[in-house]
Formats: sequence, C-alpha cells, structure tokens
Amino acid sequence: MIVAFMLAIMPLPDWAVELRPEWVTLVLIYWAMTAPSKIGITAAWFTGLLLDVSYGTLMGQHAIGMVLVIYVIHLQHQRLLMASLLQQAIVIFALLFIKQLLILWVDGMLGRAPDSWLYFMPTITSTILWPWIYIILKDLQRKYAASNPYQY
Repeated sequence: MIVAFMLAIMPLPDWAVELRPEWVTLVLIYWAMTAPSKIGITAAWFTGLLLDVSYGTLMGQHAIGMVLVIYVIHLQHQRLLMASLLQQAIVIFALLFIKQLLILWVDGMLGRAPDSWLYFMPTITSTILWPWIYIILKDLQRKYAASNPYQY
C-alpha cells in the first residue's frame, strides 16, 4: 500500500499527469477481493482520507468513492475471484468510472470541474493495468505466505 501511495503522489511530466492510474484504489480492490475479512469499509474510508490529504482535495471526497467501490467488491468478491482477468477488468472499469463520476460531481459543486475528457483517463489506464497488478500482487502474496510458516 505504501508503494501505491508513492506512485500516486510521484511527480510526472505534464503529458503523463492525466494518464496516472488509480494505484491506491487498485491495490485496495485486490486486497478487498483476496482478504475481505482484513480489508473492509473502514480501511477504505481511512485510505480515501489519506488520498484526500495527499491530493489536497475536499476531505471525504475520495473516501466516499473508496467506500462505494470496496462495498461493491465485498458484495461480489467470491464471483470476482472466479472470473477471468478480463471480466474482472470490466467490473473494475465500471467501479472506477462510477468513483470518478462521484468525484467529478463533488468537484462540479465546488466549481472545480475539469473541462477536458482526459479526466476519465485514469479509469482507462487502471483498467488496462489491472491484469498485471493482479498477477504481481498475487505472486507477492504467495511468496509471503510461503515464507511465513506461522500464518494460518
């Protein structure tokens, strides 16, 4: 999660800022799918608040989006684990798009709405990167579980 936060706030060139994936949300989705008893709504809320502080946005703006996404993931985590990576990516696209719409709605009420369609590019890049993120995190999870004999 720390690496995801670092990637989320890392400075990028001007042309790449709109392409930045939703690293923190993707990592949280993975852990909510694979360990739903450990990562829940409370973790989503606090992670969203940390994102709000990191981005300097209205407090609770990302938090409510994260809670919505993780709530849906919790409802469907068993089905998503059985789905192919392409099917998972489609569901994640829909959830991230709804999260972006929610944040856009709040920004619009504050008078800070973007004027470009590039606002939704993080949703697209996150969807494209989902299969690789899933594979990398699954591999790390297996390696950690194999090296930890006290895990039950």
